[in-house]
Amino acid sequence: MTPLGTGADALDPAEASASRPAGSARVRLASRGALLLSCAVLTAVLLVSVTVAIGLGPAVVTPGETARHLWAAISGGRIGPDEATTYQIIWQIRTPRVLLAALVGAGLSAVGVAIQAMVRNALADPFVLGVSSGASVGAVAVTVTGGLAVLGIHAVSAGAFVGALVASLMVYAASSSRGALSPLRLVLTGVAMSLGFQAVMSLIIYFAPDAEATSMVLYWTMGSFGAATWGALPVVSAMVLAGLAVLYRYGRTLDVLSLGDETAASLGFDPDRHRRVLLVLVSLVTGVMVAVSGAIAFVGLVMPHVVRMVVGATHARVLAVAPLVGAIFMVWVDLAARTLVAPRELPLGVITALVGVPVFIVLMRRRGYAFGGR
Repeated sequence: MTPLGTGADALDPAEASASRPAGSARVRLASRGALLLSCAVLTAVLLVSVTVAIGLGPAVVTPGETARHLWAAISGGRIGPDEATTYQIIWQIRTPRVLLAALVGAGLSAVGVAIQAMVRNALADPFVLGVSSGASVGAVAVTVTGGLAVLGIHAVSAGAFVGALVASLMVYAASSSRGALSPLRLVLTGVAMSLGFQAVMSLIIYFAPDAEATSMVLYWTMGSFGAATWGALPVVSAMVLAGLAVLYRYGRTLDVLSLGDETAASLGFDPDRHRRVLLVLVSLVTGVMVAVSGAIAFVGLVMPHVVRMVVGATHARVLAVAPLVGAIFMVWVDLAARTLVAPRELPLGVITALVGVPVFIVLMRRRGYAFGGR
């Protein structure tokens, strides 16, 4: 099998249509330069967004003061006794929460890109494969039954992660036929499993003896970063960043998968093998994210389409930009969730749905845009 390679310019139509090598090189250079500039601008916007979000809340801290406290925490600088409370709010409470929001937003966007290409369905996201619902069942079961109590505060996260893995294994086993993993069968199985997991979760909540636990579970399943701690960040950071790196290297693979299995086979490409690898990868990353934030809808569905409208359908480019856009979006969503009705906090899923539904409808009605196409 000939390796297909990877890179930001994989399967670029501009390259295919260039008739002269010099012209092709110029197009490639200009395209890469524009991509790097876009990523640099988005990174700067993300850093500003993170700083502003850390400073805003019931106790407002100016961006300059926020940056000073963050630098003091990172560099080991001293903070005066009169600033100890502000320092604790910024560094111990808000910073891990905002960083977690950025990580989850980036991860959901990238996973959405991969799933849509993997199953060749413009409406696919982590919910379609049943991974998010399985994780929710695991978290609900641990919360209501008190299972995995030996893990302490990490019990719910561990239950969600185990639930995500079990869900992905069940979807794979049910959708696989003689070693083949067709996109249509995968989507239909995922949707059916997702509905089944939601029914199981509702049943557990219905028979839950503790009303307080039921209320907490319902809130968690709609998404929240309220339980973010520094202790949870290393594992999430490692899994999400590693997942982003691997998915970017799979950019050419996703391009080929989106063309269809017959076309992929004609190129000497084994779509089933790569689809199995991608299913394991997106399940692991999604399970980790749902374990710490709950199920957050529409981010993995809408962000890939928004980015494709700007950078095109080449997946290496989409995977370079989508995580940054998703991270920025989620940081501001989390800020809105904890400030709009303060001191109460809105579930993240409510805000993402209120934003995602109108955006999705506008995209659907936009002329010249084919969902997932070029």
